[in-house]
This record gives sequence, structure tokens and C-alpha cells, in this order.
Amino acid sequence: MMAHVYKKIELVGTSKVSIQDAIEQAVAKAAQTVKNMRWFEVVETRGEIEDGKVAYWQVTVKIGFTVE
Repeated sequence: MMAHVYKKIELVGTSKVSIQDAIEQAVAKAAQTVKNMRWFEVVETRGEIEDGKVAYWQVTVKIGFTVE
């Protein structure tokens, strides 16, 4: 088995729809420029409130990828 070295980046995805959509937005954006992504971890979940209702979900994720 080959040993791997990983690096992590931290991003905040946002969505009006759901927590899952906010995560998927962050991962999709990272995939545009980051190679060899392997995993993500949810670090923080929060939201914005407007007129007494949830307006946006904000999810902080760390994305791990292998270093070439």
C-alpha cells in the first residue's frame, strides 16, 4: 500500500435550499481547481435569518486532497 500525504483547504458553501446543497456547492467549486480530492468534513453549520425565517445556510467544510 502506498502512503499518501494530504493537504486540507477550508471553504464556506452557501445555499438558500439546504445544508446538503451548501456542501455540494463548496465541493463543486473546489473541484474546478483542486485535483485529487478525497474527503470532506463539516466543521460548522450556521445560517442567516431574514424576517424570522431561514434565508441562507452556510456550511464550513474542510476538503482533503492528496499531494502529488
